[in-house]
Amino acid sequence: MALRKLIDKILGRVLIVIMSVMVINVLWQVFTRYVTGDPSSFTDELARYLMIWIGILGAAYVSGKNLHVAIDILPSRANAKTQKRLKVLVTVLVILFVLTAFVIGGSRLVYLSYILGQQSPALQIPLALVYVIIPISGLLIIYYKTSDLLNARP
Repeated sequence: MALRKLIDKILGRVLIVIMSVMVINVLWQVFTRYVTGDPSSFTDELARYLMIWIGILGAAYVSGKNLHVAIDILPSRANAKTQKRLKVLVTVLVILFVLTAFVIGGSRLVYLSYILGQQSPALQIPLALVYVIIPISGLLIIYYKTSDLLNARP
């Protein structure tokens, strides 16, 4: 549990930093557009990439806190034993989905973007750098969900 709390703390701080950079970036865009009349060329693209990182890392953070949206029609009508089984089933399905889509699919996306040498138009950074957050977030979600399974009471 100490590792989980450390990851939560680091992930929370990273999200705060990314959000702060995004706010400053957007304020700079507004300033350059309306005050100087010469809008900055990179701010729109940077805001877009930061939003991707916030959304995907935020999903991992929320998953670790078990604050994600859930439809609980079936569990609310079931007895305690069935609720536990459903929770385990859903957690296993989440792990399988994240492994397939985020880790394997995201890693392939990063690899292809890197091999093809794709660069962002304004920032001229490798798009693989933007996409690398997908498998990282996937690994975090898998860690959180595996931890939930291992720490579930029998």
